[in-house]
Amino acid sequence: MRVLNYFIFGFLLISSVACGGQKDQVVTIETKYGNIVAILFDDTPVHKSNFLELAESGRFDSTEFHRVIPDFMVQGGDVFTKEGMPSEEWPTLPAEIRTNHFHKKGAIAAARQGNNINPERRSSGSQFYIVLGEIYTELELTADMPKLQSAFMQYVQLGSQEALRNEYSRLYAAQEFDSLTHLLLSKRAEIEESLNLKLTKDLTKEEIQAYTTVGGTPHLDDEYTVFGEVISGIDVAEKIAMEERGPRDKPLNPVYMKVSVEKMSRKKIEKEYGYTYPDGE
Repeated sequence: MRVLNYFIFGFLLISSVACGGQKDQVVTIETKYGNIVAILFDDTPVHKSNFLELAESGRFDSTEFHRVIPDFMVQGGDVFTKEGMPSEEWPTLPAEIRTNHFHKKGAIAAARQGNNINPERRSSGSQFYIVLGEIYTELELTADMPKLQSAFMQYVQLGSQEALRNEYSRLYAAQEFDSLTHLLLSKRAEIEESLNLKLTKDLTKEEIQAYTTVGGTPHLDDEYTVFGEVISGIDVAEKIAMEERGPRDKPLNPVYMKVSVEKMSRKKIEKEYGYTYPDGE
């Protein structure tokens, strides 16, 4: 993410979650388009505790969704700019990147600075984003595109592949980049067999199911901490993403938020929102 934004630390674990796991905190983000309701994950405890602390103290209130991109994400919660804190003093959180949490549509993740100045992938101390994303075919999803591109360029140098090389050159000259991508994908299995290479990524059944049905942003996986999930109101986030934008993808008409927290039994959460807690939680 191209953001320079961050988070304050809060290391308290929530006693009601720790005691028997019978209750959880339901987060409601109120906007002019309606409410977004979410739960936060227990196995990202620093991020969960921090977010709840900011919400319960009212510090998120009157912050904006300040960066919105259709079919990608909506980002907000810039507490420290609102409070006038110098950017060099913005707190960060240690990364809590878990392989069981990925960027499917509705995922809530922490913004952060880029790897060039943040190799530890520490999270912003307040800013978060809600994933929208796109639906992928399984072929698109499982292809290791950097490796495939490199192997394709090697493959088309073979004398037997002159026609393929010419087709690639034609599409490139015409800047038909979607067609170029389809061309590469269509040749993946052929190139794998010819060059004896593996050009696929290993994804779980859950990832493939999610990204090929509800969608998401898989290229962000393993790079940002996913610490929550929208359980109601993803359509509200989609409406926010459609706002007319100015520089830096900021809505021309501000979209403010007010964030509240309600303790609720997990059984009630499952019944009211259709959310299923993972086994063992």
